[in-house]
Amino acid sequence: MRAAATPMAAAESVNPGLTADCVGALTAYQPDDPAQRRLRDEFIDHLRTRTNGWSRTCPGAHVTASAIIATPTADQVLLIRHAKLSRWLQTGGHIEDADVSLAEAALREAREESGLSDLEPVPGVLHLDRHKLQCGGMPTHHLDVRHLILSHSVGALPATPEATDVRWFAAGALPTDEVSVTVLVDLARHRLT
Repeated sequence: MRAAATPMAAAESVNPGLTADCVGALTAYQPDDPAQRRLRDEFIDHLRTRTNGWSRTCPGAHVTASAIIATPTADQVLLIRHAKLSRWLQTGGHIEDADVSLAEAALREAREESGLSDLEPVPGVLHLDRHKLQCGGMPTHHLDVRHLILSHSVGALPATPEATDVRWFAAGALPTDEVSVTVLVDLARHRLT
């Protein structure tokens, strides 16, 4: 007689290497801020107890990948006006099974949402954030792992399906005062200057 499937076994990931990459990237992130360390530890625990913890199929919470796109001097940052949320945000979204790494997922999302191709990732995690959104009609925590990506292409940008507007802004004159965005800009400026 076969044992009943556990919730973890029922939701097996088809890309276990991605789980290992996510855990490795988070383990390498060594922030000074105690709140960031707590989030890092919670994200790692989530991934270690759910083989699909990075997948949108993971109920209740899953890891997502996002990035602030900045010029190499961090004087300009790119933000998108998110179509569904109607807010100015960094690029980002769900990790896909075909993604080879967490950083590659953030880069893919940045390309898709910005329309830019000359993007250069800065190695390592920049920041972590947990926020609750409707995902597939259910309240879900996004465990967002945020990255820094550089671009030299400051200029007009096309709107994309996930954004009603895509623009460059002076780092000191953002169109939003949302802490989730302003902290990324401050961290990008600190890392690049």
